[in-house]
Formats: sequence, structure tokens, C-alpha cells
Amino acid sequence: MLWYIGRRLLQMIPVFIGATFLIYAMVFLLPGDPIAALAGDKAISPAVADQLRARYHLDQPFIVQYLLYLKGIFTFDFGMSFSGRPVSEVLVQAFPITAKLASMALVIEAVFGIGFGLIAGLRKGKLFDSTVLVVSLVIIAVPIFVIGFLAQFFIGIKWGWVPPTVGGNTSFANLLLPAFVLGAVSFAYVVRLTRTSVAENLSADFVRTATAKGLSRSRVVNVHVLRNSLIPVVTFLGADLASLMGGAIITEGIFNINGVGGTIYQAVIRGEAPTVVSFVTVLIVVYLVANLIVDLLYAALDPRIRYV
Repeated sequence: MLWYIGRRLLQMIPVFIGATFLIYAMVFLLPGDPIAALAGDKAISPAVADQLRARYHLDQPFIVQYLLYLKGIFTFDFGMSFSGRPVSEVLVQAFPITAKLASMALVIEAVFGIGFGLIAGLRKGKLFDSTVLVVSLVIIAVPIFVIGFLAQFFIGIKWGWVPPTVGGNTSFANLLLPAFVLGAVSFAYVVRLTRTSVAENLSADFVRTATAKGLSRSRVVNVHVLRNSLIPVVTFLGADLASLMGGAIITEGIFNINGVGGTIYQAVIRGEAPTVVSFVTVLIVVYLVANLIVDLLYAALDPRIRYV
């Protein structure tokens, strides 16, 4: 097991370097002058502009800028944002908010998605199964910003069940509605994936054998059907955690949440490569760690899988 974990960690190194290089290159190639965007409508003198370019290494070639940034990452120095704040300080302020929001969305989609998907798979072809398929298809088809605005208007404003905007209060109650909106599309995928996997495993030979041995219906479903059906679902959930954090831009914008999504959006507009790459770097680490945990969970879900 330790050998497998060490090998996966070594495999993460080139993935990490390649991903950060591509992100840094794409931000570097964005049109416009970051210094001019920093100044806004005000005129800036050439001397001040040169000082700012030197401070942020914008006067260096691209590869030098990237190597300096990579050096800063390994020394836990993420550089300075164009606003004069350390990027690490911006990370510490914004990242926990989005991590909390994404974790809540992941729990919601996992609990409700697996639950409804299991029931639909066990009742394949019946009314509940058909209803789940139709509802999940509608959720997938409707854009996330439409779901967000509708939920904000009806649940937050018209009915007043929860606050319509979050602002600086990121309590569990305030983040509940945005978490449901953020996890809505993934919930629909989890439902359909679980339903299909359960329906397929119900007709598998090992399930018929377990039933023929006289095992109870609940034991067959919980131990044999659900356990094997969760393997593709866990794979999706592991990859979805980083996607939720990176895809929270629209949700955070609708509900006025000062998290990772809004910070990345503003940094891209201003051409702040260190800020963008720093935030994306954290998301990459989250993605790699989540996939490592998923691989380790395979052995717990399927006894046939062993990492020797």
C-alpha cells in the first residue's frame, strides 16, 4: 500500500508541473497590458509602469517568470497580487469559503444522488424511476445560472426560507441554498450513474448466486449490489470535488460569495498570472489528492482490488 501511494505521488509531480505551466502560459497570452488594467482609467507614468513591471517580473521572458513562480510555490511564496496584498493572504481568505461551499455541495449530491439513484435502480421501469430520469434530465438541460436565479428568487426572496445572498456571513444556513444550486447538475449525474449501475448489477451472476444462497434482500442490496455499484460513482465524486470548487464562479456571483470563483474571475480580468495560477494550483492539488483517495477507496469497495 505504501509503495502504491509513493508511486502515485511521484506520478503527480509531472502532472502538477505540466498543469501549472499550461495555466500560466494561457494567462500570459491574454491580450492587454496588466499594468494598464491595474491603473484603470487613470494615466500612469512610464517610470511607475517600469517599476511595477520589475516588481511583478513582467519585464522578464515568459519562461523566467514561470520558473520564478515555480520557485515561489515550492518555498510557499505565492508572490504579490496587483492590489499589493500577498497572494497567500488572498488564498487564506477566499479558499476556505469555497472549500466549505464545495464540500457541502458534494455531500448533498452524494447523499441525495446515491439515495435516489439506488431506489430508482431497484424500481427500474416504475413510476419513481421514470420520474427521477425526467427530473435529472431537466436539471442537466437547464443552465446553472437559471437554476441559481430561480432558487434565489423563489426560496430566498418570495418564500423567505433562507437569505437570498450570503455576503460576509458564510454560516452553514447561509451557504445551504448556494450549495444545493452548485451541486444540482452533479446530483443529476450521480442519480443517473447510480441508477444505471444498480440496475446492471441486479442482473449480475454474483447477485443471483447470493440470492440463491438464501441471503436476505437487504443484505444482497447493501453488500453486493450497492457496494459494487458505488465504484463508478466514487470515481465521479472524487473528480467532481475540484470541479465544484473551480466551477463556483457563477454560483458565487449570484449569491455574492467572496470565494475562489470571484477572485479568479477578477484576477483573469486584470491579468494577474500569479493570483490565477496560485488558486488553480491549489485546485490541482485538491484534484490529485481526491483522485488518490478514490483509488484507495476502490480496495474498500471491491475486495478483489488489492494494491500490492
